[in-house]
Amino acid sequence: MKKYFITGLLIWIPLVITFMVLAWIIGTLDQILLWLPHGAQPRAWLGFDIPGVGMLMSLLVVFLTGLVAANVLGQKLVQIWEALLARIPVVKSIYYGVKQVSDTLFSSSGQAFRKALLVQYPRKGSWTIAFLTGQPGGDAARHLQGEYVSIYVPTTPNPTSGFFLMMPKEDVIELDMSVDEALKYIISMGVVAPPVRQPERAALLTE
Repeated sequence: MKKYFITGLLIWIPLVITFMVLAWIIGTLDQILLWLPHGAQPRAWLGFDIPGVGMLMSLLVVFLTGLVAANVLGQKLVQIWEALLARIPVVKSIYYGVKQVSDTLFSSSGQAFRKALLVQYPRKGSWTIAFLTGQPGGDAARHLQGEYVSIYVPTTPNPTSGFFLMMPKEDVIELDMSVDEALKYIISMGVVAPPVRQPERAALLTE
C-alpha cells in the first residue's frame, strides 16, 4: 500500500503544481482586462469570465509593442518616453536599472546565463553549479589581477535568489549541459540529474 500511495503521489504532485502555476499565471495576466472599460469586458456582454482572454490580450499587447518599436517612428516614441521617465528621480533609477539588466539578459549577442559552470563554493572542496553572467567591469575590474569572470550562484530550490561572485577564469569549469538542465538540477536539489552526453554528441554540440 505504501508503494502504491507513493506512486500515486509521484503522478499527482507534478500535475497539481503545474496546474497551480498555470492558474496563477493566467489569473495574473487576466487582470489586464480591468484596464478595459466595464462595457468592453467579456463579463459585461457574456455574463461570465473566460479564463485566458487576458493572457492572450497581454501577449498581443507585447507583440504590438515590439512591432511598433521596431520602426523608426516607434523608436522615436520610445526615446521620448524614456526621456520623460529620466526626469522622475526615483522612477529613473528603478527603470534604467531594470532596463540595463533585461537588455543584458535578453540580448542575442550577450553571454549572460548562456553557460552552466561548476565552481567551488562556499569553500574549497564544496562544488555547486553557477551561471556565467559576463566579465567584471567598472572600478572592480581595475583591482583584479588576471582574467576573471562574473558568475551567479543560485540557491536551492529557489534559483531567483543567489550570490554574485567574481572568480578567476581558471577556477571555473564549463559544463556540457544546457541552462535548462542545470536549472532543473538545482531546483530538484540534485535529484533530477542531467543525462551524460556521449562523447560524439558532445563534440557535435561544441562545433
